[in-house]
Amino acid sequence: MKTLTCILFLSATALHLAGAEDAPPIGSPALPGDTTAEEAGAPKIQLKKSSSFSMEENSRNPFWPVGWKPAANQQTTTSTEAASPSVPASAFRVTSITLGGGTRFAIINGTPMTEGQVFGLQMGTQTYQVTVKSIEDGRVILLRRDQEIEVPLYRR
Repeated sequence: MKTLTCILFLSATALHLAGAEDAPPIGSPALPGDTTAEEAGAPKIQLKKSSSFSMEENSRNPFWPVGWKPAANQQTTTSTEAASPSVPASAFRVTSITLGGGTRFAIINGTPMTEGQVFGLQMGTQTYQVTVKSIEDGRVILLRRDQEIEVPLYRR
């Protein structure tokens, strides 16, 4: 059974290779006797209209789902921060400070923070970007733009 399978495989491969020698390889240049459709007198195809697509500036994007509308542009935080430049120290509550071990940690408004960490403070509809400048014994100094905010440790 194995020999029969082997003989069939070898004969099929030999027939395939023999047929491949007669046909020109794909992508090879045409032989001198071959003619193309243009040379045989077939008419060239000419386009009556070429397709194009133009869109008005305020029109809806055709790739958006039907009925979907983009969200309205909201003001950036820089413009809202400019309206109210100062953040009071009472907006922060430092409940714990850990010193030593090379890193300093403080829990500010219930979130553990380290020196140099940036976080967002939301007051009303405005969000302020605040950086933890330094953590010292009994107080934390925060930085918002050029304003330094000193927040003492909250004691009950």
